[in-house]
Amino acid sequence: MSRFPALHRVSPRRTLSLAAAVAVSLAALTASPAWAHGPRHGDPGMGAQGMFMAGPERVQRMVDHWLRDLNATPEQRQQIVQIAESAAKDLGALRDSRKALREEGLRLFTQPTVDANAVESLRQRQLALHDQTSRRMSQAMLEVSRVLTPEQRQTLAERMKQRAQRWEEHRRGQPGSPGR
Repeated sequence: MSRFPALHRVSPRRTLSLAAAVAVSLAALTASPAWAHGPRHGDPGMGAQGMFMAGPERVQRMVDHWLRDLNATPEQRQQIVQIAESAAKDLGALRDSRKALREEGLRLFTQPTVDANAVESLRQRQLALHDQTSRRMSQAMLEVSRVLTPEQRQTLAERMKQRAQRWEEHRRGQPGSPGR
């Protein structure tokens, strides 16, 4: 008889718990959480920053939408379109990198033995990519802030707050929310 009988026998309950933990870890690794990939269309966090995440072909329409009622000059509009197009191009390349990392996570998970060091390396690369994405969006936001007046920024911020509130009401299914 072994001195450590529990090491030789694994109960079905323990196996199920371990499998569940692995499944949750995989979901966390590959599910493309919003914090790791920036705002998605429709998320309240998308706000005016969404123009930076849109494909370059949609930038003009999004700029027009967000600058509506701000009395922006044609020069301001043109500058913001250029900022947004540049950011959208840069962020598009990062989007491709995020997809490759998600695919790598799935490959790691499907190996006969999941390599903890490889998973940790992947996690660190995902965090670095998130930081790069966040940094580029912040840069674009600062560039836009230099084009708009303080009053225009205040008006835009209020509209973004209202949009986020409407989205939250819609998400919770409250009466009077969009789509109800």
